[in-house]
Amino acid sequence: MKPNEQTSRRLLQAVLVSLNGVVEEPLTWAGPYFHDGSAARSLEILRRCDALLMGRGTYEIFSRQWPAASGPYAEHINAMRKYVFSNTLEHAGWNNTSVVPGDPAKAVTGLKRTPGQDLMVYGHGRFGQTLVDAGLVDELSLTVVPVFVDGATFHRPGTPSRSWELVSAGPGADPGLVSLRYRPSPTE
Repeated sequence: MKPNEQTSRRLLQAVLVSLNGVVEEPLTWAGPYFHDGSAARSLEILRRCDALLMGRGTYEIFSRQWPAASGPYAEHINAMRKYVFSNTLEHAGWNNTSVVPGDPAKAVTGLKRTPGQDLMVYGHGRFGQTLVDAGLVDELSLTVVPVFVDGATFHRPGTPSRSWELVSAGPGADPGLVSLRYRPSPTE
């Protein structure tokens, strides 16, 4: 193996989280804090990925939002390969999107073993939680938004606890935001 050659793709998960740990429905509360800086940083990270992985809920939101949008971010996300993990969705109408039924952890494990760039997951719904629980997430990026809201929190009762190691912490790309990056603890 050559230096710096990876034997598997990394799975990145990017999550918007409120001050009180809520991850549900970020489109309803995070928007006022996202401006050009956040868009530029998101695009920079997404360009290192060649596939976007989603559960059905994220797919339904994104497939309505992004095909009609314009600009560099929209162009990139629309052009890239996308996988939606669902046992109920039969067809995906968004270009370059495949529906993957069955066990998502098993399917994502297989995708990580294929050649390519990093894989991206946005959000932390059931699909995102499944990937964390299965130990498949290689980097967890949290953007803390300075609001308190009601909704489902990041860690759901009854799910296994995992230890994470801080990679970086600092101001977000736009005022008021905080950026935290973690990787699984080596002791896991």
